[in-house]
Amino acid sequence: MTRTTPPRPVDVEGVFPALAVHRRTATRLHPRHGVPGAGDSSVAGPLLWPAGEPWPVCTAAHPKGTGHLLSDVRLRRRIQDGARGRDFTGDEQRRLDAMKAADHVPDLRDDDPLPMLAVAQLSTRDVPDLVGPDGQDLLQVFWCPFEAHGPDRTIDVVLKWRRSADVGTVLTPQPEPPVAGREECVPTTCVVHPEQVMEHEYLGLLDEELQEEISAWEEGLLDGDDDDDYEEGPSSAASYATYEEYEAAMAAARTEEPEEIDYMSDLSIAPGWKVGGFASWHLTDPAPVDCQVCGTAMPPLLTVDKWECDGASRSWLPVEDRDAENDPRVLDPVGVYLGRGLMRVHTCPTDPLHPHRLSFQ
Repeated sequence: MTRTTPPRPVDVEGVFPALAVHRRTATRLHPRHGVPGAGDSSVAGPLLWPAGEPWPVCTAAHPKGTGHLLSDVRLRRRIQDGARGRDFTGDEQRRLDAMKAADHVPDLRDDDPLPMLAVAQLSTRDVPDLVGPDGQDLLQVFWCPFEAHGPDRTIDVVLKWRRSADVGTVLTPQPEPPVAGREECVPTTCVVHPEQVMEHEYLGLLDEELQEEISAWEEGLLDGDDDDDYEEGPSSAASYATYEEYEAAMAAARTEEPEEIDYMSDLSIAPGWKVGGFASWHLTDPAPVDCQVCGTAMPPLLTVDKWECDGASRSWLPVEDRDAENDPRVLDPVGVYLGRGLMRVHTCPTDPLHPHRLSFQ
């Protein structure tokens, strides 16, 4: 099934023509639980990896055998999905209770090489905004599922670009680490439904005059909404025979009211897993992310987000998912939570093989 982002509630360039030079496309990936093949673009699916090529490993020294078994993480998620809408059975509860963080692989030393976890495979045939080295059409993303690397003590990401036509026999089975430091470092296997959308620059990076115009416009919208709510909203609960009738009237009124429109939430940067687009700096001040080799500004290549959309960005929820908008498999399909919820992988537009950088929000 395809995924379709609803049209933005306002033609923002029609209101602010100056934003035309602050636009950029992004490809929303819309991951959903599924069973991809080795040749498919996917999240945490099998990779088109040559049988004779060494698998990436983590060589940094950190505890590698202590944490959560990957098999437990996956079983827990299957049990939770299967029990959605009902209580756990006695057997399910016993199995969940037995899943503990522990020193599961005591013989695995801190300095032993650890297979990286396959996180994503993306093809330029599926993802319009995926741009890599000349002649290479496939990006494969790995990370070590322990947030214990470098001075920032964060996750270590490896990117592998390749030409898919050069892959002969595919490696099976494919290696993976037995243990993850946190369950939220393990992505659930998903198929993807790439969709290209238009984004506009983060508000705090626009020129000051344009920022002020957008803020004044938003305040005007809020003032108008407040007046409408005062005049047309349901009367107090005392006017209804039962509280249930009052709640029903309130719900009906909410469906008839226009949703509040906000530049950052609705008109600027798409939420969720995506390729390309702009970086949001909603938790910190904007920070430069420049190539450490050539000094070129590095836009985000891949954004890893906990949410497909949250309460503030609900207008981005795909049309096909409107009837399941509270389903965790739609709102949080991958089960990954890095940093404070969002991680970006930045690459150099001059040379994608220059070392990438990470940023977190």
